[in-house]
Amino acid sequence: MGRPDPEEGQLPAPVKPPDGGWGWIVLLGCFVITGFSYAFPKAVSVYFKELMKDFHVGYSDTAWISSIMLAMLYGTGPVCSIMVNQFGCRPVMLIGGLLASAGMILASFTTNIIELYLTAGVLTGLGMALNFQPSLIMLGTYFDKRRPLANGLAAAGSPVFLSSLSPLGQVLLEKFGWRGGFLIMGGLLLNCCTCGAVMRPLDMGMKRKMGKAQDKYEAKEMLPIGGKSEEAISTTDGTKKGKKAKKKPKKGKKLLDFSIFSNRGFIIYTISKFILVLGLFVPPILLVNYAKDTGVPDTEAAFLLSIIGFIDIFARPACGMVAGLKWVRPHVAYLFSFSMLFNGLTDICSARASNYTGLVIFCVFFGISYGMVGALQFEVLMAIVGSQKFSSAIGLVLLIEAFAVLIGPPSAGRLVDALKNYEVIFYLAGSEVVLSALFLGVASYCCLNRGKKEPPLENNPPAGGGSDTEEAESDVQEAEEHSSDNHQPAHSTDNAVVVANEEANHVAEEQRGEGGGCPAGDGEVLSRDGCNADQMVERDSF
Repeated sequence: MGRPDPEEGQLPAPVKPPDGGWGWIVLLGCFVITGFSYAFPKAVSVYFKELMKDFHVGYSDTAWISSIMLAMLYGTGPVCSIMVNQFGCRPVMLIGGLLASAGMILASFTTNIIELYLTAGVLTGLGMALNFQPSLIMLGTYFDKRRPLANGLAAAGSPVFLSSLSPLGQVLLEKFGWRGGFLIMGGLLLNCCTCGAVMRPLDMGMKRKMGKAQDKYEAKEMLPIGGKSEEAISTTDGTKKGKKAKKKPKKGKKLLDFSIFSNRGFIIYTISKFILVLGLFVPPILLVNYAKDTGVPDTEAAFLLSIIGFIDIFARPACGMVAGLKWVRPHVAYLFSFSMLFNGLTDICSARASNYTGLVIFCVFFGISYGMVGALQFEVLMAIVGSQKFSSAIGLVLLIEAFAVLIGPPSAGRLVDALKNYEVIFYLAGSEVVLSALFLGVASYCCLNRGKKEPPLENNPPAGGGSDTEEAESDVQEAEEHSSDNHQPAHSTDNAVVVANEEANHVAEEQRGEGGGCPAGDGEVLSRDGCNADQMVERDSF
């Protein structure tokens, strides 16, 4: 069934974040995609020992497989943003699922490490990237008030899949070898296509056309045929064209919006995430090999990742619920900074763990801190830039983080080959994470104080893109109020004249509203620039 055409007299349905409904299905799809995207590069480390024997390579060479996966996940962010803005989330995710599966299937037939880099690394990493970023964009589209909880639940997919993929990989390795394991893993990645299929878009474009279509519909249905009707239609068309012309620079569609770099909060967040990624992924990637080298059996070594995943399952939703509290949400950046500090100190304090008990204790605390970081990282970014600019922001952030991913784990692998000592690696990784936490906390605090000393800046439109969405929602609500009158047909010319007068008053009010800045009407929640109080508090915190 085709979508009704507003120009043909059919009114488009109002679109706004439902905070539920089909959004829960979207959340489930995002849960699965997040699980594959983050857990898969770590779960593949189970096969590294066998790959080292077959291809006669070292730690650093096999670590490049996970690094390339993560680098593709991050580095293709801008490309993914452009594709999503051009074609939509669903088609991009379907293509990504096919690429991810094809990469692992082809990897099972490789004969050298370079071919593994190109198949399991590049192709599978690209496929997961084309699934991961659109799923987060769709999640932000479907949730607003419950967004912190939704982000926490979606982020829980990573530990759930990590706790299952790692033991599964060990079983597949023992029964089918690494080639059979890769082949089966490729089949599992086809589930990404199913997740992409459920990403039903909320048509934001129809919402922006609501005012013009509504006025035409009212004029055709309720005004008599004649001069008054044509005059009313031309008047409303002229008003809307003038309004659209004024807003065109603000609402113009961009494939990649670089204006977010003018946002100080975004700059602080990006620098902090770059430093964070240098050390965040090093411990879980090297943990299994470290345990095996200390004499831990292979099955128990793989179980360490399951411990991290099990703890992480509960840490992420719990942290999302805490971040959604009214008194916490405006200061979510500081909670994110604390979670990074916790994670870094865990790495440093556990550097001397040399037995299985010590490694288990490390996995417990690492799972808690890692879950907090995972639950908050994208919630903080959404709070900084807003939902409308999030697709461009996440693409640029992931691109910058890609360089850190290419530096961190491979460098750690080379240090292991050179020093044969994992203690130095844990100290180095922990120090990098602690540095990122301190930078984010101190820089955010300084910018917050500076923002409080400059109240006139609050009158300007915020750097985030959430104002466009809420202004469109305000227009939809106004259109709904007028469309409710259409259910009572006009039987006389007097009624038509009354309606015409009301339309004229409505146009006059809009003109006065645009010229007068941000007048607060009766019962209005949004200001004329489209920002509500909660979003102003979130973005003012940066």
